[in-house]
Amino acid sequence: MASFHTKTFQVHDDYMTPKSAWESIDQYIPKDKVIWECFYGDGKSGEFLKELGCKEVIHKDVDFYENDLGEVIISNPPFSDCKKIMPRLRELDKPFILIMPCSKMNTNYFHEAMMDADPPIQIIIPRSRIQFQKLVDGKPVETKHSCNFDCFYFCYKMNLPRDIVWLQ
Repeated sequence: MASFHTKTFQVHDDYMTPKSAWESIDQYIPKDKVIWECFYGDGKSGEFLKELGCKEVIHKDVDFYENDLGEVIISNPPFSDCKKIMPRLRELDKPFILIMPCSKMNTNYFHEAMMDADPPIQIIIPRSRIQFQKLVDGKPVETKHSCNFDCFYFCYKMNLPRDIVWLQ
């Protein structure tokens, strides 16, 4: 069995959201609200949300911690920054849908930030793994492997029909 010391782990937050990730939850995205796609990446995620019919999408390369824009946050945040993102989301206290690895639910920082959320966190579980687009030096590259971890859509104040929604 391989142990952690035999592997090299590096932080990489350069995986972009494919349009299919937003298409799969299209029915749960509020089209009549001002959406803040607060983590810019390559800029395409905001375009995808507009293509799905969102009336207004704010998607600028601005600091999430210094700004408070829109009515609803819909984003794929940098996974390495989630420890800071979760408390900031509670501070903003606005509805959100975030794509994050399902393992984030087991972290102390997620628990501390969301354990007393009212209403509680709801989850949308995709049918299959999201295949993010890898960037190197700002340019898309082909990857030989599919995504090796599962992500959920973590939702707050989105009034989903159930606390856990399984996509078909």
